Amino acid sequence: MNTVMRQEKKYAIDTAQGAVLRAKLAQVMIPDAHNGPRGYTIRSMYFDTPGDSDYNDKIEGLELRRKLRLRIYDPGQDFAMLEMKQKSGPYQLKRSLRLRREDAAGLARGDYLPLLNYSEPFAAECFALMTCRCYRPKTVVEYDRTAFIARENHIRITFDSRIRASESDFDLFSPHPAYSPVMDPFGLVLEVKYNGFILSYIKDLLCGVHRPELSVSKYCLARSFTLSATD
Repeated sequence: MNTVMRQEKKYAIDTAQGAVLRAKLAQVMIPDAHNGPRGYTIRSMYFDTPGDSDYNDKIEGLELRRKLRLRIYDPGQDFAMLEMKQKSGPYQLKRSLRLRREDAAGLARGDYLPLLNYSEPFAAECFALMTCRCYRPKTVVEYDRTAFIARENHIRITFDSRIRASESDFDLFSPHPAYSPVMDPFGLVLEVKYNGFILSYIKDLLCGVHRPELSVSKYCLARSFTLSATD
């Protein structure tokens, strides 16, 4: 199991701002090893309760809240990451566990018994939570990410584009999924992830981004289209 505790800030910016900022960051930060011409692809399946408690906790801005998801980077890979993000004040705790492909596919079908085959306490915690609160897959979100890392203290800055989602196609490993865009095609989500503080030279570059901090997550962005239509 992997555990990360950090602060995260998100901003909605346009592609022009993103291009300028990426060029500047590339001169002082390390590009992620997986970056390609369009970055790399992330696909996440989010789970929630029948009453959408995690979604509502986020929308209402509760200080203590969580998100549960399965994440892959290539539909051909033989594993997926089960991740739980827990918000407490300004900090985000992310815990993750690598699952075999067939076990992740079981979770996507609502079968959580495969979690009991893993020795990590985190697996048992997720099994109990997802079973007792009847978690089920709610949406799959996919996007392209370009990332940069600071040499000194692992500050991570990411640009997420072409955000698309589906609430009907729950084949996590599908090579040809049917997703629809959920964000302006000329928009980007800028995320700044750090522990303790942001280095001054990076802060100076980010000051050129004249946009308010974004409070809505990509999960909420994807769900909002369906939920608003049913209000």
